[in-house]
Amino acid sequence: MQIQVLGPLSAEVNGGSIVPTAGKPRQILALLALYPGRVMPVPTLMEEVWGTELPQSALTTLQTYILQLRRRLGTAMGPGNPGAAKEVLATRHGGYLLQVPAPSVDVHEYERLVAGGQSAIEAGDDPLAAARLRQALALWKGPALVDVRVGPILEIDVMRLEESRLVTVERRIDVDLRLGRHTELLAELTELIARHPQHEGLHSQAMVALYRSGRQATALDVYRRLRTRLIEDLGVEPSPQLQRLHQAMLAVDPTLDVLGGARRGSTFDLYAA
Repeated sequence: MQIQVLGPLSAEVNGGSIVPTAGKPRQILALLALYPGRVMPVPTLMEEVWGTELPQSALTTLQTYILQLRRRLGTAMGPGNPGAAKEVLATRHGGYLLQVPAPSVDVHEYERLVAGGQSAIEAGDDPLAAARLRQALALWKGPALVDVRVGPILEIDVMRLEESRLVTVERRIDVDLRLGRHTELLAELTELIARHPQHEGLHSQAMVALYRSGRQATALDVYRRLRTRLIEDLGVEPSPQLQRLHQAMLAVDPTLDVLGGARRGSTFDLYAA
């Protein structure tokens, strides 16, 4: 079985999809897929589907959804595997679990590649780190579970995954900046700061990329617009790190050069106290 949650939900067995069209069974499949090999308690599954206001028939209906998923599994696995669907989507005391290898779910491959990228960063191997983080991000085909109605449990998982994705993007950009790829990053960073208008880390990366590309005035304008937005929206000044970065650009600090900055620190912390 191959399962994708980093984008539209996809689950295939022998080339055939087992993803149901109905919303609630899709939620159950998505939640089980995020935690392969782990028992998902019945109360958790019911909370995901119905929230805190459970219908009287909640348990019976949940069992019906599990049966529907098993039927789809059995059809995809073929007549030569009687009972195999119950082994894959198994019942355990108090819950259900999807017995598939973790690597068959894209999120686990993503996390493995991210960990490999972080290890390469710590080892000082920026080219390998950039390659691993880029491979990890390439697994994303859109927002996590974009075509699944999420309840209170999946909503937390989706938020966690999206935050992880953004952090991984930041780390990969940090590495690319250390490798002197500032000009290639300009278009991507322009889009990112437009989508995250109060994100100081991304703005610091955009400022450094612009500065190193010979566009000091534009880099300073990025800071000016962010400062105006923070003051107007939140009533706060930019962080001390960002203020020091701004002052360093005004002073043409050589630390801002590609070879002058810290080799393994983040761009945002280039001027941390």
